Amino acid sequence: MGLLSLAIWTPIAFGAALLALGRDEQARAVRWIALIGSVLGFLVTLPLYARFDNSTAAMQFVESAPWIDRFNINYTLGVDGLSLWFVLLTAFITVIVVISAWEAITERVNQYMGAFLILSGLMIGVFSALDAMLFYVFFEATLIPMYLIIGIWGGPRKIYAAFKFFLYTLLGSLLMLVALIYLFWAAGGSFDILAWHRLPLPAGVQTLLFFAFFAAFAVKVPMWPVHTWLPDVHVEAPTGGSAVLAAIMLKLGAYGFLRFSMPIAPDAAREWAWLMIALSLVAVIYVGLVAMVQQDMKKLVAYSSVAHMGFVTLGFFIFNPLGVAGGLVQMIAHGFVSGAMFLCIGVLYDRVHSREIASYGGVVNTMPNFTAFALLFAMANCGLPATAGFVGEWMVILGATQAHFGLGLAAATALIFGAAYTLWMFKRVYLGPVVNDDVRQLTDINSREFLMLGALAIAVLYMGIYPKPFTDVMNVSVSELLRHVAASKLN
Repeated sequence: MGLLSLAIWTPIAFGAALLALGRDEQARAVRWIALIGSVLGFLVTLPLYARFDNSTAAMQFVESAPWIDRFNINYTLGVDGLSLWFVLLTAFITVIVVISAWEAITERVNQYMGAFLILSGLMIGVFSALDAMLFYVFFEATLIPMYLIIGIWGGPRKIYAAFKFFLYTLLGSLLMLVALIYLFWAAGGSFDILAWHRLPLPAGVQTLLFFAFFAAFAVKVPMWPVHTWLPDVHVEAPTGGSAVLAAIMLKLGAYGFLRFSMPIAPDAAREWAWLMIALSLVAVIYVGLVAMVQQDMKKLVAYSSVAHMGFVTLGFFIFNPLGVAGGLVQMIAHGFVSGAMFLCIGVLYDRVHSREIASYGGVVNTMPNFTAFALLFAMANCGLPATAGFVGEWMVILGATQAHFGLGLAAATALIFGAAYTLWMFKRVYLGPVVNDDVRQLTDINSREFLMLGALAIAVLYMGIYPKPFTDVMNVSVSELLRHVAASKLN
């Protein structure tokens, strides 16, 4: 079995085993099995980075085997500089989420842990698939465990949130399925994504395909105005569900633009870039303003995610190396930072059982160690230099300025909103005198929570101080993608 297959099926196998265990009396064993499975799943991804060749844009670690011969559907996997880091990020975040749920989840522990491990394998499958139907199966299959995670372990309106999440993302994906079937026939009966990249297509067809893919990927990102499902889902989802949704699942949509929309329909992508840029700037500016007035911490960070992902799509569609690479770096950084922000909210919620900002105040007096971590992640969310949050946004702003000074100015101005809503929340929750008995009785983080937040803090600081390992992997692939998009495919 190849490395990518191991990365996909190791967590899925452990997840399936956990589902078979049953009974909450075995919860302790379940937690340890889940931790072992997630750590093993992460360890098998490390050789992918160690053996990755930065000098080529070709797919690496390629595996291929027939799957459904009648329709020429194959089990084909591979990664390049655009996808490698997301495989590692997914496996890493899964370990953190398993640790975060150690004490918080007390009912159906085996199903909760099993769902996350299976979800991890499926998401790695999305980033690795080179057969379009295999991609679609993985892409849609991720909905099932996340639907269950929200619907079973979520808040009071969990069923409503789970349905909204499922319906929004499924409806968008149906148009993508139509596009995939059209391309299958246009390519002479092949689902090979790389072959589709070379397929000449007329302008009208490219436009239809571009918007069919847009329907699926824009909802997943989510871009304005199809972002309304995200705050509801985040508010109701359990802490681990919010962390994985923000850190990884939103990236599936942005990745789809790079793997499908831009290389398959490059002429349409260039023609409609103005629309993508406009929607991205609305997300960055308007949604940032919406975040400022939120009273629920989770809702505030959810809107913050929409704004930060707006930087990603802005970077992609200005079509220069700084912008695209910046968008990719921002995706990875957002994975670390947003995951950490939601886990910090979870730490407070486990103790006070409230996400309302008004329920807190003066947390620094009773939880100084925890507040230090929360401050670092808040600064990273603002885009402070020397944190992961700065690198991607700075690259996108530089790329936008290269394309047009007004774009760069608008994007840079929006950073002020990010700092405003993040620092406003931090001030009201953590600083000042203790405001009530709930805060007065808080206990600081234990060693498990320290380990979880410490690992994310190291990742945020390392990426902020030394981003070269991240950018080196993607540079050649970004250049090749832009070269491909610049060439017309009109037939």
